[in-house]
Amino acid sequence: MCGIAGFYLLKARAELPVLRGMCDRIRHRGPDDEGFHLDGGCGIGMRRLSIIDLNTGHQPISNEDGSIWVVFNGEIYNYQELRRNLIAQGHTFRTNSDTETLIHLYEQEGVEGIARLRGMFAYAIWDSRKEQLLLVRDRFGKKPLYYAALPHGIYFASELKCFRDLDIPFELDREALRLYFQLGYLPDPATLSKRCASLPQGAG
Repeated sequence: MCGIAGFYLLKARAELPVLRGMCDRIRHRGPDDEGFHLDGGCGIGMRRLSIIDLNTGHQPISNEDGSIWVVFNGEIYNYQELRRNLIAQGHTFRTNSDTETLIHLYEQEGVEGIARLRGMFAYAIWDSRKEQLLLVRDRFGKKPLYYAALPHGIYFASELKCFRDLDIPFELDREALRLYFQLGYLPDPATLSKRCASLPQGAG
């Protein structure tokens, strides 16, 4: 179990203390490692539980020229097959992790490449060339990913508690509360907060 968090601000620069504070909230999800990347208004970070590629799987991971970055929570079951195909198409890998496969797959196929992934995952890709933040979740929703879209930007995280120290007022969503008591769970994209949502499964 790992955890990811981050944001993209429209008119302000990303600050490390804010990003670190979000990731500290999910320290329990990843006691082995942490990593951060800041670029203009974007900040992405993660807490890592090392499972695959213990020595070189540090995140965030970038492509060769540092223009695309990823933070990832989960496991890609077919990453070795994807890796072999990407190497055959000229991509160079620096690690043995399934995380790096996501970067090169995005470079090669864009968002369409998401359909080729088999596994349980939630990840965020920052494309500095397009100034675009891409959030992705597996089609069965095995890995959680929440977001808060505000007038000044968007925040995302593996757990809602990452938003606790941010300037996001909590407003109870009474309809979501009703659904929870009726169904015993909250269907995507509902959360108990009107300002926050769960990224729908299969979204990207």
